Amino acid sequence: MKLSKIKQDSAFDVNAEAFGYKNKMAAPRILKVVVSSGVGKADKNRKAVVADRLGRITGQKPSPRAARQSIATFKLREGDIVGYQVTLRGARMFDFLDKLIHISLPRTRDFRGLNNSAIDAMGNMTIGIKEHTIFPETSEEDIKDVFGLAITIVTTAKTKAEAEAFFRHLGMPLKAAA
Repeated sequence: MKLSKIKQDSAFDVNAEAFGYKNKMAAPRILKVVVSSGVGKADKNRKAVVADRLGRITGQKPSPRAARQSIATFKLREGDIVGYQVTLRGARMFDFLDKLIHISLPRTRDFRGLNNSAIDAMGNMTIGIKEHTIFPETSEEDIKDVFGLAITIVTTAKTKAEAEAFFRHLGMPLKAAA
């Protein structure tokens, strides 16, 4: 089943009586998806590999993130590139979420569902991925450069319970409540 705006808009029909929505605009919806990865104190070649693969995974060029302040203990200077980030909106966002839910997460080793603790009190979900190789765009022959990434799904949900019901409706593989 393709994740689309139609499925997202139907969240009103499913949760209207449970959460007391008066109209469709009150129902939660996804605003953006932020995919980020840190590179730390890596050489230029490793930074280029991370930027290239993050671009292939998301379909959009990542923007470099610089250090905000110098930390002498870590030999870090202000302005050094310490990570890359991509913000997805619109059609790319829905395509990425569809790929994440139906292809990538099931490919994760020993995957039994996402914890409900991944949803914060503001209604957003942050998922930590240990290996970027779960995405089909990455080449299997370059296994030596494996890196992790964080995926944050920003919604308009007001509470954690509202967000959890919304993510379950979208088909996000959450673990059953204990």
